[in-house]
Amino acid sequence: MVITNCATTGLEPYVPSAAAPWDRARAQHLLRRISFGGRPAEIERALADGPAATVDRLLSDASTRPDHDAPEWARWDYDTFMANNRDVFGTYVEWNQVFMQDALDHGVREKLVLFWMNHFVAKYESYSCPSYYYQWMKVCTDHAFGEFRVFVRDITKTPAMLFFLNGFENTRDNPNENYARELFELFTMGENNGYTQEDIVEASRALTGWNGWTTYCGGVNWAPWGFDSGNKTVFGRTAPFNYGSLINMMFEERATEISVFICGKLYQYYVNPTIDEAIVDGLAATFRDNDFQILPVLRQLFASAHFFDAAHYGAQIKAPTEVLINFLREGDFEVFPEWKDWGFWSMANMGQYLGEPPDVSGWKGNRSWIDSNRLTLRWEAMDGFTWGVHNQNAETFPAFARALTDDSNQVDEVARAIVDYFIPRGLNTPEAYDLATDVLKWDVPANYYVDGTWSLYYPSVSWQITLLLRHLSRLPEFQLV
Repeated sequence: MVITNCATTGLEPYVPSAAAPWDRARAQHLLRRISFGGRPAEIERALADGPAATVDRLLSDASTRPDHDAPEWARWDYDTFMANNRDVFGTYVEWNQVFMQDALDHGVREKLVLFWMNHFVAKYESYSCPSYYYQWMKVCTDHAFGEFRVFVRDITKTPAMLFFLNGFENTRDNPNENYARELFELFTMGENNGYTQEDIVEASRALTGWNGWTTYCGGVNWAPWGFDSGNKTVFGRTAPFNYGSLINMMFEERATEISVFICGKLYQYYVNPTIDEAIVDGLAATFRDNDFQILPVLRQLFASAHFFDAAHYGAQIKAPTEVLINFLREGDFEVFPEWKDWGFWSMANMGQYLGEPPDVSGWKGNRSWIDSNRLTLRWEAMDGFTWGVHNQNAETFPAFARALTDDSNQVDEVARAIVDYFIPRGLNTPEAYDLATDVLKWDVPANYYVDGTWSLYYPSVSWQITLLLRHLSRLPEFQLV
């Protein structure tokens, strides 16, 4: 089946107009894509500030926000974990839950870091060391908005990557092509795009030398004995390349291939699974013109008329992280104590086990998130989250609905407002809205909705909204973002 990208706008700055107003739908679209959704107060601020100022503020805040201090175990080897009676796997899970909390509290940087974690894949099971995981994630965080060339150099020498793609085993006497192949195919240029098998073989020789390792979970250091110091010929250039000079040369010789590939992936992640080649080419030119700095590309993209084109509303299927964290953020709901532990494993069951994509190419995203099994797991996850919020505080859902509807006591208005708030394009038919209203009405006597007995202060309202949200989570439209 051929999927068409129906947007007609370009990279010119988005200027609100009668045909394309700066309204709640566009503000929510921005916050859902650049972050994990927007709280009601964040939406109102965006509406007041306007699109250009909002994009600038969100990206500036995210790219300059200080990171966490390193945990005490950030450089521990396995023996130190054992000496401190610290559970190795539990520490890995806990650090993912720190990330989940940051995604809930902030969101913009975490959305981008998740993209890079799925780009520079290094599966946790291949090294099973939380300190390696932290160091790899730290590189993804520190370079998320920065210079991609430096990002590639630094991710190459992380222990997680060296063990996952066999760089640690790659020596002058026993070369291993795994990392060189993925460096070209998945991390910089794309499959079969501007390189040959001989380029891979020669590049693997340049990537030797990161072989110094003495203890499980210990650091991996440069080891001159493992480095092949001879000349290598890559892309027709011959020199005694090492990992750094090889990568620098790649960005000189294959700047167009790299910029188009990376901007295409960013476009699919943030805008639409179907690439608009003209838009990607424009972003790629910005990438090259700014010496491969990532932030200018994002500023151009999110400020563009193309990004705000209504054709992109609901054009993607939510990732499991978005199913749960968007829900909590968009409602600004009071969370229940177990949400991170329950959410981590729910996301894993839905197909997004943080740190464990299925293979080196990462999670495919979009339609791959949905199959008959995972769809029901989405329903179960949302059942648990809606029930958890309701059970934590029975005032949370009613207060949200009162603020959303200006304290309406018209049950059909309340149902429609909740539907349209959580579903990007709303529902397709009047009958679908009628069914949502019937679900919200629950078992409350019908005359209560006529004579004014029922309002958003009625004792059963929290449970009624819980039922409505569980109903919505089962709809195809809810799976879209």
